[in-house]
Amino acid sequence: MKKASLNSLAWKKLKSNKMSFSALLFVVVCLFVGILAVPISPDKTPMANQMHIELATLKPFTKVVFLEITKEDVNQASLFEGIFFGKPLIVKRIPISTFTKTNDGLNYFAYQSEMEENFIGEYNIREQTFFFGTDKYGRDLLSRMLFGIRISLSVGFIAVFISLIIGISLGLIAGYFRGKTDDIIMWLVNVIWSIPTLLMVIAITLALGKGFWQVFVAVGLTMWVEVARIVRGQVLSIRELEYIEAGKALAYKPFRIIFKHILPNIIGPVIVISAANFAAAILIEAGLSFLGIGAQPPMPSWGGMIKDHYTYIIMDKAYLAIIPGVAIMFLVLAFMLLGNGLRDAFDVKD
Repeated sequence: MKKASLNSLAWKKLKSNKMSFSALLFVVVCLFVGILAVPISPDKTPMANQMHIELATLKPFTKVVFLEITKEDVNQASLFEGIFFGKPLIVKRIPISTFTKTNDGLNYFAYQSEMEENFIGEYNIREQTFFFGTDKYGRDLLSRMLFGIRISLSVGFIAVFISLIIGISLGLIAGYFRGKTDDIIMWLVNVIWSIPTLLMVIAITLALGKGFWQVFVAVGLTMWVEVARIVRGQVLSIRELEYIEAGKALAYKPFRIIFKHILPNIIGPVIVISAANFAAAILIEAGLSFLGIGAQPPMPSWGGMIKDHYTYIIMDKAYLAIIPGVAIMFLVLAFMLLGNGLRDAFDVKD
């Protein structure tokens, strides 16, 4: 009952903090947008990778007319694949500037072309608005941004999960058993702590190879040290309490005491550090993608988008790099505000 009441109190304190609660809502919205990226994206192809070089770097809110011609022998994606991963186009899309209907087809001018062409057969005319414009390959930037949310959140979730598994386990063992065990674990923590995070992530990524999953592992393996230090400190203060001594007197095994009596009472600080690590993981992934050793093309990554378009900052199309940069800033800020709110919510002194 006491545990439930403390959690309820923490939730009430978090809701009363408008900035932190707004950050929580923003993160939840981003999570749902990431899950539903395909259904809500204008470009529903896998990775939002539909290219039209002639449409490169269009300005936001540009409207383009497409001639759609049905393809033959297209592999249909399953319903699950279509919803979560996208599906290949079943039509050939040709951007056109003007067209004239004929009895058996139409005559048209392709986008930015002065040569008239004709098509005979069934077709469809569709207009599309590029709300964020297009990138240098003519891909819809809004769709790429929506898919990019998945990358950032996925790296955050899995990296934090890996760091929690390693950090909590080593922190509990070091704090409870102390002695030489504590010395060895803390020596390892201090060694890893002394290595610059980005340098270590780059080294691990290069050792594992470039790729999406390698980024998860590399980031996770560099973030556990702070978790281990915090968990160890909490365990050192809790292990001397009376109810822990009572468990020892009743001959409870150490792992029962650790996982049933100590671990549930240090969840608060762990949640707080997890939020901060989530923000750090997003920044590290963006940095790796910018350096070209993170998520590989055509996978849409916000850091990769900045890398592709940072040269446009000095031109009149700086938004191509600014939009993903602002997205990273807001998502990281949301997790930092959420972490501050969780810290205050779990502070029993208030």
